[in-house]
Amino acid sequence: MMKKTLAVLLLCAAGACAFAGGAKDSGVDTSLTDVQEKGVFVLGLDTSLPPLGFIDESNEIVGFDIDLAREVCARLGVELQCQPINWAAKEQELNTGNIDCIWNGFTITPEREAAMAFTKPYLDNAQVVIVRRDSGYTSLADLAGKTIGLQGGSSAAEAVEANPEFKASLRDIVEFKENLTALMDLEIGGVDGVVMDLVVGNYSINTTGKDFVVLDEHLASEQYGVGFRKNDIALRDAVQQTLEEMAADGTVAAISTKWFGSDITVIAE
Repeated sequence: MMKKTLAVLLLCAAGACAFAGGAKDSGVDTSLTDVQEKGVFVLGLDTSLPPLGFIDESNEIVGFDIDLAREVCARLGVELQCQPINWAAKEQELNTGNIDCIWNGFTITPEREAAMAFTKPYLDNAQVVIVRRDSGYTSLADLAGKTIGLQGGSSAAEAVEANPEFKASLRDIVEFKENLTALMDLEIGGVDGVVMDLVVGNYSINTTGKDFVVLDEHLASEQYGVGFRKNDIALRDAVQQTLEEMAADGTVAAISTKWFGSDITVIAE
């Protein structure tokens, strides 16, 4: 009798575990309610990417993406928390739960789309090469035998890899932790050009007055999106819907004009 009772108890326990496991892995998406319940939306970013997200003179994290995210959070009833991350480890930061999204000049690529859930594009961009004005370089071919710099783990690195002839023509590629460091090295002649985002490069040239120019020939055209964990569809969709509402009522245009002088976003397209 004792053996029979024990067997029944074991079967019940196994059934309970299976039920609990099924509930946990049932596919129910609680990503939005999880953020709403904790009251905080954690945005992972590289703080050296003006005008999208950067640290200003008052040591505050500001930027176009930050203004967009703050308004989205206000409408969702949660607080925005900006979390600086190592850009080269951004996917790990997301998948381990340290952040809720990657939102800071984050280029949508097929590889990234396979690994995470993206919003629709909100801004067009391109990967370009910035050179010193007095360098005499006017095309990608002029950089044959030269050294370029770029941010490690960035879409700039991917753009160079996707252009094997250009890569093969170079003498060397130097990886930097940040774009700003790469531009400083360009200024002193450490590298001959820097591959980076067109949006970021133009802003840097316009605001710093550095004697740089952007080559007309682009390495790649691309678009920015907000990246979430692959299964966090409810949270992704809530952010997307809010961005579309902000575009419809003119809020996105106002934020874009503040940072770029006009509305250059593509949310409403």
